[in-house]
Amino acid sequence: MAAGKEIRTQISSIKNTQKITSAMEMVASSKMKKAQDRMLASRPYCEKISNVIGHVAYAHSEFEHPYMNSSEKLQRIGIIIISSDRGLCGGLNTNLFRHILKQVVEYQAKGVEFDICTIGKKATSFFKNSGLNVKYVLTDLGDAPHFNDLLGTIKVMLDGFDTGETQQLSVAYNKFENTMVQAPTIMQLVPMVAGESDNMNHYWDYIYEPDAQEALSALLVRYIEALVYQGLVENIACEQSSRMIAMKSATDNAGDMVTELELVYNKARQAAITQEISEIVGGAAAV
Repeated sequence: MAAGKEIRTQISSIKNTQKITSAMEMVASSKMKKAQDRMLASRPYCEKISNVIGHVAYAHSEFEHPYMNSSEKLQRIGIIIISSDRGLCGGLNTNLFRHILKQVVEYQAKGVEFDICTIGKKATSFFKNSGLNVKYVLTDLGDAPHFNDLLGTIKVMLDGFDTGETQQLSVAYNKFENTMVQAPTIMQLVPMVAGESDNMNHYWDYIYEPDAQEALSALLVRYIEALVYQGLVENIACEQSSRMIAMKSATDNAGDMVTELELVYNKARQAAITQEISEIVGGAAAV
């Protein structure tokens, strides 16, 4: 029963794969909890500094920072793209890349060019042959990145804005909605725009020391760094959630395949036994 042996080999192989995907699911589940805790721990700071910037944007300071002034002519856009270093996390990275490329095509039709910075191996490998200008690459940050790991990357992109090389800077990442939903997001960093949370009925100005220019320059850069870091930890939480779901789906699918193959094997085995009995009965009758 050569066919039966092949089926048994296939069943054994699928069961081994099922053990691997089940183990990866449990690891991702454990890492997801830590990633979510890290993400939630960083949100209060990001929300508070966003609130301060919201008031600063509405205030009438004696100094107008360039990060708050939109350029009349948009010729070049910079994007910081955050992805994962590893795969096996479903369509998480692919969905984000499609979302980015859709915006890129829309702006390129208007004659706008792009400078990009990729964080994560998946974004680096995807965009290296995209025709876009890759200014900076950052990989291997791990599951618990430090805030300081991003400072060089952000400075490179902000320098392009400061020199007028780019007129707009955004960050693209997957936003964590819940364990099942991860939303591809492109957030504009500079020039700063008023969001829904900034539509306030009142605002207040601040007293700046030593002066508005120095204080705002430090504060706004810190604000941008906080947003990029928040995007990174959100993306890591999305990665672990998506990987857990993908590995659970793979484990369940492997179980379904084993069930189907065992049914095929039992039918083949039953058919072989029936044939052998028929041959024995036929031979006995001939004697």
